[in-house]
Amino acid sequence: MSSENLPQSPAQEPRKPRVAVVFGGRSSEHAISVVTAGAVLRAIDREKYDVLPIGITTDGRWALTADEPDRMAIADRTLPSVENLAESTEGGVVLSVDPSVREVLYSEPGSVPKALGEVDVVFPMLHGPYGEDGTLQGLLELSGVPYVGSGVLASAVGQDKEYMKRVFISFGLPVGPYEVIRPREWENDPSAARKKIVDFAGEHGWPLFIKPARGGSSMGITKVSDLSGLDEAIEEAQRHDPKILVESLLRGREIECGVLEFEDGPRASVPAEIPPVTSHDFYDFEAKYIDSAAGLVPAPLTEEQTAEVRRLAVEAFDAASCEGLVRADFFLLDSGEFVINEINTMPGFTPISMYPRMWQETGVSYPELVDRLIQAALRRPTGLR
Repeated sequence: MSSENLPQSPAQEPRKPRVAVVFGGRSSEHAISVVTAGAVLRAIDREKYDVLPIGITTDGRWALTADEPDRMAIADRTLPSVENLAESTEGGVVLSVDPSVREVLYSEPGSVPKALGEVDVVFPMLHGPYGEDGTLQGLLELSGVPYVGSGVLASAVGQDKEYMKRVFISFGLPVGPYEVIRPREWENDPSAARKKIVDFAGEHGWPLFIKPARGGSSMGITKVSDLSGLDEAIEEAQRHDPKILVESLLRGREIECGVLEFEDGPRASVPAEIPPVTSHDFYDFEAKYIDSAAGLVPAPLTEEQTAEVRRLAVEAFDAASCEGLVRADFFLLDSGEFVINEINTMPGFTPISMYPRMWQETGVSYPELVDRLIQAALRRPTGLR
C-alpha cells in the first residue's frame, strides 16, 4: 500500500506565541506599572498571541491575576494594585531558572503545583527598582526566556541616574550640572553632605531639585528654593532611595523623544513638548498621572531642532546599549542647546503616556507598537549578544 493511501493525521495549527505580561512590583511605582500593564493587555492582538498576566505584589509575591484591564486603571483618583487583582492571597507563580524549561507553574500551600504552560516571551511592565533596573532582566536571562526591552546593563544604567549621566558624559552627550549624596555620606556626616549641596547651589544657583537617584514617575522629587526646605526634601527622596541626586534648575523647554527598535536598528519618533504646568510647581507625579497634563505632540520645533533631538535620542539609546525602546527626556535651553536629562528604558504606556502618543504621531499605532516590541524580543536571543 502506498503512503498516499494511509490515513492522514489532521494537520495541527502552529501554537501562538505566549506572552507573559509581568507588572506591579515592589517599587513605589507599583500602581503606575499596573495601569501601564492594563493598557498593554488591551492592545495585545489575542488572535496572534496567547497572554498570561502575572502580577507581583508589593511584598514580592508573583501572583496569577485576572485578565481584566478595566480593573487596572486609575478610578476616581484611586490607584490600582496587584493585591486587588490577584486570584489568590497565597498562591504563587514560579518561573523555572532552567533554560531548557520555559513552563510556568502555579502553586498554593498544601496543593500540587499546576502547570500553566510554556512562556515564549515576557513583557515586563515594571517601573523602578526590582524590575526595571536589571534585576528581573537578570532572572529572565538565567531562565533563557526572551523579554521586551533592554538587557541587564542598560536597564541598570537607565535606572541609576548617576551612572546614566556618567555614561552620557563619556560618549560626549550634553548633560546638566548634578551632584550625588550617597547613603554613607548622609549617615556619617550630614553637615558635610549638606554643605556639599549648599556649595553646589552657590555655584549653580537656587532652586535645586532633590530626587531619588534610582526612582521614576517623578516620585520623591522636591523643588527646593533655599536651605530651609533641604532636610525635608532629602527625607522625602530617601523614602524612595537612600542615594540622592541633586540637580540645578535648567531654564528652557522640556522635550521628549521616543526610540523604537526596528529590524534595521533604532529609530526616533517625532518629539513632544511638556508645557509648563501652571497648577503644579513642576511636572510631578500628580501632573503626570492624576491631573493628566497634556503634552504637545509633535513639539513646536524647527526642522533643525527636530532633527537634532532625534539624533541625540538615538545616540543616548546606543550609548547605554539599550534594546527595544527608550523615552529620552531633554531640556531645550534658552541658548538653543539640547541637554539630556534622562532616559527611561520602560516608559509609561498609560493612555496619556507620551511614548505611545509620540509614536502614534509618527505613524505607529498603539497595537502596532506593542506588536513590534514583542516581535523584536522574539527575534533577540538571551545571553551575550
